[in-house]
Amino acid sequence: MNDDNDRALCTATAGLLRASDALAFWGLALSFISGLVLALTGRSLGSAAWIAYAAVALIGLPERYLALRLRFDATLFDGLAKATIASLPSMDRALEQLGLRRGGDGSRPLTDRVLGTRQLVQRHGIAVIAQTIVFAMALAMQDWR
Repeated sequence: MNDDNDRALCTATAGLLRASDALAFWGLALSFISGLVLALTGRSLGSAAWIAYAAVALIGLPERYLALRLRFDATLFDGLAKATIASLPSMDRALEQLGLRRGGDGSRPLTDRVLGTRQLVQRHGIAVIAQTIVFAMALAMQDWR
């Protein structure tokens, strides 16, 4: 991690992960509103709308996990960029001690780690898009009398 290009890649990745906080906020808001609607109305919404709101809330569970992972990864990439984490092997050892990584040779290259993190960002985006679509469907199905 002595290379300026590696530090720049870590800084850019941390920035991307911080930018995904807006999606995380939107996903949390959709989950919260759906849960609130379910709690306040019970099954009086009609079964289709109730199922849709419940689906939004349930999609919120993996969405929250992905948001947590992305926040954690942002901290790790920021640490690598600022050299508060000295190297990939030292980061891997710390993750192993926390039980967050299986033991291994630690030879996974930085570019593979960045690619894996980008895939998590994409999965998180898909979860939030799914929540948004189902929430819109729930609103459309709701009886507004």
